[in-house]
Amino acid sequence: MASSTLERHRRMVQFIQQQQRVSMHELCDAFTVSLATARRDLDALAKQGKIKRVHGGAVALSPDGQQSDELRRPRTLPRSAEQASEKARIGAAAAALVNEGETIFLSSGSTVLEVALHLRSARRLNVITNSLPVLNVLAGAPGINLVALGGVLNRSEMSLIGHIAQQALAEVRADKVFIGIYGVDLQHGLTNTDLQETLTDRAILKIGREVILLADHTKCGRAAAAFVAPLSAIHTLITDAGAPAPFVEGVRALGIHTIIA
Repeated sequence: MASSTLERHRRMVQFIQQQQRVSMHELCDAFTVSLATARRDLDALAKQGKIKRVHGGAVALSPDGQQSDELRRPRTLPRSAEQASEKARIGAAAAALVNEGETIFLSSGSTVLEVALHLRSARRLNVITNSLPVLNVLAGAPGINLVALGGVLNRSEMSLIGHIAQQALAEVRADKVFIGIYGVDLQHGLTNTDLQETLTDRAILKIGREVILLADHTKCGRAAAAFVAPLSAIHTLITDAGAPAPFVEGVRALGIHTIIA
């Protein structure tokens, strides 16, 4: 096996151990390899007993070579495997909007987490977040200054929300806010399913000079019970090619910059 492949395998094992569980797309992004190469690498590492292959990716092994109790639990973000390729493209398009020296806010959710994955090599970047997975992804990035909000733990999103988080948000400002949402609709605007999370989202929307909404096609044209904000609260929408054409046309008619990733 070529030395470059051996080195990549060594780094992959280290990466999987750090992340505990990774998807195929995360490996492709992290090591700039194709899906076919990532599959071959994971199969080889699994045969060597260095990682455990699971559907769509891999998990780390404990020192005794067994999958740990922690890894037998549900994923931190249970929806992260849904629309994975679309979310990866949306995350890459969003990360491309970030400039060196900026201060950005990354909210919770699997799509925004993709932005963090694409920013690990950024330089001179300040990142404010209420997302524990984002903190985990960026903790080892030397060019990023991380600011974490406090608050009540929302286990479904592994995010910090509530009164403490909202007080902290009142003290900060960002050049760009990247936020996900349960549903975005032409008539009903931005909506969510959890009232406490909704109040935190409203506070997040207020801190950004530019607000960028990340929503794959399943979120477009969907509305939930809790109103967050009108569409006018955002400046840019990034979605994928599966978004309904009438919805995209309607958003653009409102003067909102729309990117199809």
